[in-house]
Amino acid sequence: MAARRRRRRLKKRTRRQLQGWCAVGAAVAAVWMAGHWSVVWPVLVAVLAVAVVGGGGWALLRAHRRAVGQDREWRAQEEAKARELSMAEVDALSWQEFEAYVADLCRRDGCTRVVVSGKSGDLGADVVGYLADGRKLVVQCKKYAPHRSVSSQDMQKFVGTARPEHGADVALFVTTCRTFTKAALGLALRQDIVALHRDLLGSWVKGARLETLLPLNGSGGGTGRRPSA
Repeated sequence: MAARRRRRRLKKRTRRQLQGWCAVGAAVAAVWMAGHWSVVWPVLVAVLAVAVVGGGGWALLRAHRRAVGQDREWRAQEEAKARELSMAEVDALSWQEFEAYVADLCRRDGCTRVVVSGKSGDLGADVVGYLADGRKLVVQCKKYAPHRSVSSQDMQKFVGTARPEHGADVALFVTTCRTFTKAALGLALRQDIVALHRDLLGSWVKGARLETLLPLNGSGGGTGRRPSA
């Protein structure tokens, strides 16, 4: 206890000494500045001006960055709203009209010899055509409500016909619902089927090119996570 009290007294004494020296230094500085004011005041004005300009510049930079960030967020929200508005129009189509619309999107993106089956017994080939590079494209269209999911059974049927029956080089499964089940998406990835859920379809509707969407295959939105192939 005695040692602790001594340490406390020493700390207090040291603190008082430092305070005293600081006061003396401040007084000396004040006297010197008063005696050399003609030299000191331009420096003080310059330092103050730099501080004001620097502070103002930093504030403007922060405001600009904040405005840019808010603008990006607003644009993203507006694009999402616009995409959903377009998807609302797609939702209003019949399944036959949806198949014809997907065929029109393929033609828009440079596909040739695009044919719509439009009948039962098409063995999963709702739309058939050829990409600009000559590869055969076979599309399965599923007009589902947004809250539904494409099941593994749906995907199995398409896997069983896209290449064996139709000779697809690129097999595309496009749907108006938001998700593929984990099993369905895993099967698509293993069998090289391009899974285009509602979010990716919305991008296609808004002008994204088919060739840029093909590599995404189920990513973004949808299940939120790609299962391992």
